[in-house]
Amino acid sequence: MLNRITSQFDFNADALKLRSERQRVIASNIANADTPGFQARDFNFREALSNVRRETTTPVSASSAGSTGSLAITNPRHLSTTTLSTSSFVGKGTPLKYSMPTQGAFDGNTVEVHRETANFAENAVRYEAALRFLNGQIKTMGMAVNGQ
Repeated sequence: MLNRITSQFDFNADALKLRSERQRVIASNIANADTPGFQARDFNFREALSNVRRETTTPVSASSAGSTGSLAITNPRHLSTTTLSTSSFVGKGTPLKYSMPTQGAFDGNTVEVHRETANFAENAVRYEAALRFLNGQIKTMGMAVNGQ
């Protein structure tokens, strides 16, 4: 029962982290709109969330399942860190991709401010929705614990 509760909190926390990271990436694109040669980047949120969730459900190895129940890295491709790094990847295994401009610029900059501001606004709304959902879960949990 406790695992189901914490997995829901973990899912929403991961979604908030990724939304926050996407907001940072988009803001960087907007900030560099006038930088010659700057290449706009973004990532697929759904793919990143799927990769992060897959990482948090690492299988328990047979040798440790009976003793402590700790998770083990059973494949050399499993990663053990949980920090987000956007130098080339978001989360684990989700690469930042270059945005394809609809209209090229002479200076090589691929930022389209209208698209980036729309993405920024949409992501902000989705971040707020995820935050409200998480707050609702926390309030419901508090009421259940207090017997209300």
